[in-house]
Amino acid sequence: MTAPGPDTDPEALRRRAEAALRRARERTRTLTTCVDEHDLTAQHSPLMSPLVWDLAHIGNQEEQWLLRAVAGQEALRPEIDSVYDAFEHPRAERPSLPLLPPAEARGYVADVRGRVLDVLTRIPLRGGPLVDAAFAFGMIAQHEQQHDETMLITHQLRRGPAALTAPPPPPPETADGAPLPAEVLVPGGPFTMGTSTEPWALDNERPAHRRVVPAFFIDTAPVTAGAYARFIEDGGYERRRWWTEAGWGHIREHGLSAPLFWRREGGQWLRRRFGVTEPVRPEEPVVHVSWYEADAYARWAGRRLPTEAEWEKAARHDPAGDRSRRYPWGDADPTPDHANLGQRHLRPAPAGSYPRGASPLGVRQLIGDVWEWTASDFLPYPGFRAFPYREYSQVFFGDAYKVLRGGSFAVDPVACRGTFRNWDLPIRRQIFSGFRTARDARPGEA
Repeated sequence: MTAPGPDTDPEALRRRAEAALRRARERTRTLTTCVDEHDLTAQHSPLMSPLVWDLAHIGNQEEQWLLRAVAGQEALRPEIDSVYDAFEHPRAERPSLPLLPPAEARGYVADVRGRVLDVLTRIPLRGGPLVDAAFAFGMIAQHEQQHDETMLITHQLRRGPAALTAPPPPPPETADGAPLPAEVLVPGGPFTMGTSTEPWALDNERPAHRRVVPAFFIDTAPVTAGAYARFIEDGGYERRRWWTEAGWGHIREHGLSAPLFWRREGGQWLRRRFGVTEPVRPEEPVVHVSWYEADAYARWAGRRLPTEAEWEKAARHDPAGDRSRRYPWGDADPTPDHANLGQRHLRPAPAGSYPRGASPLGVRQLIGDVWEWTASDFLPYPGFRAFPYREYSQVFFGDAYKVLRGGSFAVDPVACRGTFRNWDLPIRRQIFSGFRTARDARPGEA
């Protein structure tokens, strides 16, 4: 059985769509007004676009889908479509394009948004897949939030004084003061993976289908920076035995010896975080590690990365009634008591935080804090159909990309749920990526 989706009443969906669009725009505004024009137009890393490209791209996608495709309006700026086509121009080349300057980009996205909100007030939210349940509006809100996370990554890569601030996450809680178990048993058997009912789910999350997963153990919380430091100190980056052939070649070629932004100084590990250099906090989930690094750590620890199906079963399956929840804690949308989301804290919360966000089996922090690498390649589900365009997911399917699950502190709730799938190359470290480990259940343990 699958959990019901959120309210499908047209007026409730209209309000939900407007709130999601406004929340995304407020975050975009924060990320693009906290630095000067030079920082907006500069490329802070060849891995990322200039911030001003992301800004205008957000508006261009919104115009193409909500004003042209949904409302049938004529193009406002057809001459810029090619400039802001993410598939036509690699990120490293985007500074050389005729980008809209900051003031013009802001004016363009504001003009588009004003028209979109007018369309939203009057268009029927039924009659076709783009408008049913306000899907296209939800898709665009998710798109903007995904680019907001991308821009936050750019802020992390940017050199110079801090431009963003946020309070620290709350300290971890336990229900009775007892220490958390290191791992949790997930019983074997079938469960429902994916969704066919979530109104704003993207194509790669669909359709819902049954999967059978043998019994396994999974870490109660993500792997911490302190645990990862022990892997380093035990020669983890110096021993070929822990690494895949490709992973070993990559770390040797690039001289990697620690997570991105870490450095050793005065007998301690330091890291750079949004313009501030500070000691690595051993109690926090490790972040900015590649799939290769996560996989090597898991081997060193005598464990492995969970498969995508294992991760989702741990996150969604409720043994009582054999149903799959929208989130580990249930079907209700996330609150600050459930998970570290929405750029509230600019860092992961300590491992073991958010007991109210735990799964029925007691697994914590499956949503928020850090994206979690899985062992799985990014592949379509049985019955997959590309919608509304094949470039969102289909062109990435294959063994080149690994799946990440769960979201990070940089993800907005609109772009994060128990079925949401992210993917990236196994070399990527600038993303807010961490992991947890798993192991097969031995005879007598299941």
